[in-house]
Amino acid sequence: MSKTDHFFIRDPWVYDPEAPRKVREDAGRGFDTKALHAGFHPLVNQNDFRSFVPPLVQSITYPYETFEKIPCPVYGRTRTPTNTVLEERLAALEGGEACITAASGSQALFNLIFTIARPGDNVVTSLNIFGEGYKQATAIFPERCGVAFRFVEDPADPASWDRRIDGRTKLVWIETPSNPCLFITDIAAVADAAHARGVPLIVDNTTATAALQKPMALGADMVLLSVSKFIAGNATVLGGALVGEESLVEDIRWNTTEFVGAVMQPMEAWMTLQYVETLSMRMARHSANAQAVAEFLAGHPGVEHVNYSGLETHPQHGLACRQMLGHGGLLSFVAAGGMAGAARLMNSLRLVVHAVTFGTSRTICMHPPTITHEHLTPEERRIAGIHDGLIRLSVGLENPEDIIADLDQALGKV
Repeated sequence: MSKTDHFFIRDPWVYDPEAPRKVREDAGRGFDTKALHAGFHPLVNQNDFRSFVPPLVQSITYPYETFEKIPCPVYGRTRTPTNTVLEERLAALEGGEACITAASGSQALFNLIFTIARPGDNVVTSLNIFGEGYKQATAIFPERCGVAFRFVEDPADPASWDRRIDGRTKLVWIETPSNPCLFITDIAAVADAAHARGVPLIVDNTTATAALQKPMALGADMVLLSVSKFIAGNATVLGGALVGEESLVEDIRWNTTEFVGAVMQPMEAWMTLQYVETLSMRMARHSANAQAVAEFLAGHPGVEHVNYSGLETHPQHGLACRQMLGHGGLLSFVAAGGMAGAARLMNSLRLVVHAVTFGTSRTICMHPPTITHEHLTPEERRIAGIHDGLIRLSVGLENPEDIIADLDQALGKV
């Protein structure tokens, strides 16, 4: 068996909109069943691992059976048995053919673009993307790889996406709900615009997760995930993943990941497998808590504006209700008094923690203008709705009245 037998593809992956998608064997099973069984079942896999729990395999290398027969996995940079179980599970949850894990969500994005784009190509996106993705889009790829990024003027208008696509566009990339302003992009409409030009669509599903939103069922070709956020759910795992068609996933695995080597470690993959079992229950609680907190903030005089699609005042509330099963645990709000007001509020919090991440079991906050989105120009932050007083709040699993009480006492000091 050679590397060619494992999809070692020397030519870059080419999107084929006419290629039929494979139907997964577990396609008819419910979400929670997949979260518990996809990729590993104690009875199905008992010849490999006689264990009730998916095993943690820390080995980075795997013995040859004979000189002629290359094992798969062969080395830890391409895959490990533990990562393979997680990849199968995430693919099943998102409804994709295959999945590849990475050292982080940002690394998964880098690996994808590095694999499919060449100098002179471009990617179409909007300003509604995570901060590290923006840095890749405006500095890393244009300056070091010759790949341009085009930002649409009106992400709510499919025609605006169409106008930015040309013959060298390799990918259309959206993040919905977006971080930090919770903009909701119409996945089906943008998918139609991209596919009409023969270009694939990737959706960053980190904020909603597959428990609340299924981008591939709405027309997306790929899904990007930061496993570090709601999927793992407690700030103990650093990892990312990309779900898509098998030929693309294996192209990334054998032509980028194998050489870059920035992989998700087996321990992190194993931990994620434990956490993903309760994903839908956690997301339901996150959503309920965030709804209560958003309604409180929307009625408080110390708050100028709240971004949360569960509020009827959100400009894409109707779209969010059609596109998602719930509104998730992430919101943001603008504190009165600008940056000084935001700083005073955040310094007054007693229960809510100020730190850089989201999607944790504990409620956590941070200030996007000075941390995650500091690389945007002031004008770009204005367009994206990232005001000086904006606070991103990831609502956790505590009793909601305790979260609200802490916010209330802190707002009283603004």
